[in-house]
Amino acid sequence: MLRVSHYLKELLNPAEPKPTSKPSGPVVIWNLVRRCNLTCKHCYSISADKDFPHELNTAEVLSVMADLKAFGVPVLILSGGEPLLRPDIFEVSKAAKERGFYVALSTNGTLIDQSNISKIAAMNYDYVGISLDGIQDTHDRFRRKAGAFEASLNATRLCRDQGIKVGLRFTLTQDNQHDFPLLLALVEQERVAKFYLSHLNYAGRGNKNRKTDVHHRMTRLAMDLLFDTGLRLLQEGKNHEFVTGNNDADGVFLLDWAKRRGFAPAVVEHLRVKLAQWGGNASGVNVANIDNLGRVHPDTFWWQYPLGNVRERPFSAIWTDVSDPLMAGLKRLPRPLQGRCALCVHQTICNGNTRVRAWQTTGNFWAEDPGCYLTDEEIGLIDTKTSTL
Repeated sequence: MLRVSHYLKELLNPAEPKPTSKPSGPVVIWNLVRRCNLTCKHCYSISADKDFPHELNTAEVLSVMADLKAFGVPVLILSGGEPLLRPDIFEVSKAAKERGFYVALSTNGTLIDQSNISKIAAMNYDYVGISLDGIQDTHDRFRRKAGAFEASLNATRLCRDQGIKVGLRFTLTQDNQHDFPLLLALVEQERVAKFYLSHLNYAGRGNKNRKTDVHHRMTRLAMDLLFDTGLRLLQEGKNHEFVTGNNDADGVFLLDWAKRRGFAPAVVEHLRVKLAQWGGNASGVNVANIDNLGRVHPDTFWWQYPLGNVRERPFSAIWTDVSDPLMAGLKRLPRPLQGRCALCVHQTICNGNTRVRAWQTTGNFWAEDPGCYLTDEEIGLIDTKTSTL
């Protein structure tokens, strides 16, 4: 995840780079339940409105949570399906907060209303993320439910008015990119604290729909707009947080954007150093996933690649086991990349981007990422000083 606003602040007020500390453990996105009241086009867990058998029960969840805490996991993102459909979601949330985790709730928002907002507020979530796929009809079409947009927007307002840090998540595709400027305007209009732009990953229903992924030019235009908007709002003193995920080429593109926007070379170099400290893709290292059946994955888009099950081995044992070739490669620095990614001069910023796209399209973990939207010139494959037309 690229913390766009953080790095834009570094451009406006460069601070002396400080040594980065290694996280105590990975952020864990935990799909507690697969049931969902929606059937979204790009769902990576291929959820449905039915109960799925053999999901972890409450006692198992709490036992795993104890191991995660002992292992140093700092953040739990409680997800689904729709996590609010899990009967013990508040018991689990309360236990996570009591153990000292940073706890986020990842929801579609349609089940949040006046009847439960007080209880949600009482959980003291550190963050609630609500998904929107566009404005009104676009969102309803993606979510395959009439009225879904209004319900999710109402949930956003309820959370905001309760003092909960709430954010909107948007997955960019060719079918909804036209609504992206409207969503950015909505963030400002509704005083939404955070906006997360997710690039389409090839997994679950997203894998089946990868032909509708935005063209690289559309991605570049969207990123320019996001960076421009974030900078403008910062300069206006408005406190919105923008982040992106699932395409670590965004960091390299941000560096190029800063050059194109006329920031001084010393400031751009400062940004490069800060982005290298971030280090790009963290799947299998600082980001982990546990699914509803207890299977562990390098991140949420690797559901077809289980590393082990917490019912059979502790998460801590699974996560540190590098006998698996994927985990061994993900934890290597540099990673054993191939193709354009192996030749890219920005590996220290991007770290090979999202490996699942390469795997889904070629069967090779380390092939070049087809989702990289940077040109050969931008990644150093062509010397712009010597090349001719």
